[in-house]
Amino acid sequence: MAKKESSFLNMVLTLFIVTLIASTALGFVYEATKQPIEKAKFEQKSVAIKEVLPAFNNSPLQDVEIINIDNGEVKIYKAKKDEELVGVAIETYTNKGFSGNIKILVGFTTDGTLYDVAVLEHKETPGLGDKIKKTKSSFSSQFVGKKLSKLNLKVKKDGGDIDAITAATISSRAFCDAMDRALKVYKQEFEKNKSK
Repeated sequence: MAKKESSFLNMVLTLFIVTLIASTALGFVYEATKQPIEKAKFEQKSVAIKEVLPAFNNSPLQDVEIINIDNGEVKIYKAKKDEELVGVAIETYTNKGFSGNIKILVGFTTDGTLYDVAVLEHKETPGLGDKIKKTKSSFSSQFVGKKLSKLNLKVKKDGGDIDAITAATISSRAFCDAMDRALKVYKQEFEKNKSK
């Protein structure tokens, strides 16, 4: 049997076929996992909203307002009980994390008191920066029950009121940055709603 000569055209054709098969398979996997991932994120956000707000009987995920601030998008979810506003959850962000973006959900009562906070997404270092999550440490509890407008939302090392996570000052600063953005949006929207 004669051995086929390898040519540039054969190599390019083989590479093209392999690439086509791999990209098609990747496309199918993406389409197959897209909806389950979206559903999981929706459920996670739904649980987080219940966690960071006082009792409500509407669907805050249906009553969302999007605001652009600092070249990013912040979402406001309004919680009502019998048509009366009981609080707002603000989905805020920071790009100052040690490992990139952090998304948190900050719940305020109508008098500006922080009800609770939940971390939605982060890529911080396990065992250090991931202590921004309340399941990992009590760091976020120092904000709960306080009026953020009366706090200097910086770590103590930078002259603020917030105790940083040991060995994770960058993550602590980033968390404070996201909290400060949520406070700005809350003030802006609460004052707007109060004047109506």
